[in-house]
Amino acid sequence: MSLPVRHLPVLQNWDCQGCGNCCRDYQITVTEEERQRILSQGWDSQPEMGGLPLFVRAGPPWARHYRLNHREDGSCVFLSPEGRCRIHERFGPAAKPFPCRLYPFILVPAGDHWRVGLRFACPAAAANQGRPLAEHQAELNDSIPHFKQRLGLGIGQVPPPQLQGGQEVGWADFFRFVQALQAILRDRGQRFEHRMRRCLALDRLCRQARFDKIKGSRLFEFLDLVTSALDDEAPTNPAALPPPGWVGRVLFRQALALYVRKNQGLERGLVRTRLGLALAALRFARGRGPVPRLHARLPETTFARAEEPAGPLLEAVDEILERYYLVKVGSLQFCGAAAYGFTFWEGVEALALTLPVILWLSRVLPGESRTDAVIRAIGMVDENFGFNPILGMRRQRLGVRLLARRGELEKLIAWYAR
Repeated sequence: MSLPVRHLPVLQNWDCQGCGNCCRDYQITVTEEERQRILSQGWDSQPEMGGLPLFVRAGPPWARHYRLNHREDGSCVFLSPEGRCRIHERFGPAAKPFPCRLYPFILVPAGDHWRVGLRFACPAAAANQGRPLAEHQAELNDSIPHFKQRLGLGIGQVPPPQLQGGQEVGWADFFRFVQALQAILRDRGQRFEHRMRRCLALDRLCRQARFDKIKGSRLFEFLDLVTSALDDEAPTNPAALPPPGWVGRVLFRQALALYVRKNQGLERGLVRTRLGLALAALRFARGRGPVPRLHARLPETTFARAEEPAGPLLEAVDEILERYYLVKVGSLQFCGAAAYGFTFWEGVEALALTLPVILWLSRVLPGESRTDAVIRAIGMVDENFGFNPILGMRRQRLGVRLLARRGELEKLIAWYAR
């Protein structure tokens, strides 16, 4: 019996708007059963396929696999000129490879149920377009057996992520920490940048505590007490915080370069050679002069321009950020198997770092309003968060931890929220 989907974010909507971005940006691995099913559909005789092979072999010699082929313009071989999937049009959605059917949803096993997240790299998800997620319940439940088979992993085999190294709790207590974060993020009596700094204050206090004897109702009381006292740890006024220091700025820009870099698809960056990418990384580290255009959305701008205050965040921007981060936290996309094996607090810090990245981007991206710029920035960031393997490497993890220990994360958030 499949365990149910229980977490469907109530603030989030989605339906495919037919932009075709996912069909251009992602390389879709297929199982042998999916490959044979698609081969049996008779595409070789269709003139619109142009005689192209439907699949290509990829991966190292010891782990070769098939993926859908792409045309010279970067689009999937099955994407029509009208921007629609030919398999979907002719045989229905169930005939597509499973990753295509599931996108942009993400399923995360959590004890006795599955949690649902979204990839905000999908423009419709970032813009909150479509039906409430609850209306996708049936199709998500139908996806679970396919997802489990693809993972080769039973849900009962997945323990909760550690809180930090060597510190473990059961699922019930783990969700008490999740709920504490969600309560902070939902507090509309505070500006959103302050809410995120309060999450970091909770992170800092809880890292100093041991939870081997604080469990159940005592843990609930502890978290309630600590959360109520966070204003002493996180000043309401961001101007009360000093600017980020030199180390904080360098580490931030190094992470920024990873989040804005795009190597494939229609929005591939204009810097493409190895030498060019190496020089671009150096320029991000120095933070002076023109910003290398590692993503086609980045305009011609300078690092100095990005440091100019853009004014307080509008209420509409706060609502967009609240929705994004509540989905990430509630779906557990910030820690555990969904995020490089991060511990809980490590994931909180890595997620918090995305906020100044989003705010930096919102200052430089072109658009009619900062609200639109924030939506586009979220899409760029979420294309990498949890999916760019470099973000999960030891060096990058140490950089995020150093930012948190030195209090630089809070300073960066306050600085770019100006």
